[in-house]
Amino acid sequence: MSILLNPYLIFDGNAKEAVSFYEKALGGKVLGIMTYGDMPEDPDHPMPEETKSRVMHAHLKVGDADLMFSDTYPGEPYQRGNAVQIAIRPGDPEQARAIFNALAEGGQVVLPLQKTDWSPLYGMVTDRYGITFQVNVRAEN
Repeated sequence: MSILLNPYLIFDGNAKEAVSFYEKALGGKVLGIMTYGDMPEDPDHPMPEETKSRVMHAHLKVGDADLMFSDTYPGEPYQRGNAVQIAIRPGDPEQARAIFNALAEGGQVVLPLQKTDWSPLYGMVTDRYGITFQVNVRAEN
């Protein structure tokens, strides 16, 4: 079984600017940028207009490495310089559950594992050491 790990950089409204900066500085290639506004509307949870242009997820390929980016959702706590998460992309749901549960032991579940529009199983957990991990099963192509 293979697991991919990559840095996930969090910004407070300027992720697009950061992606462009790192693309030029590191000679990378942007593979995609999705904003919160690109997601389907949820009538039960209307999205503020200023949120729609924020980056929900961006992917920059630098050599063999992947850098991923996101803006916070307005109102989420943000501390400059302390905004790196580790994204783990296991190949199957069983492996994802095992990793997620192990990291959650003594830690805190931020977002329980669940199906999303981009993944068959995704969740976030902060481990006992304060490191936040995004566990994201790769979607089958």
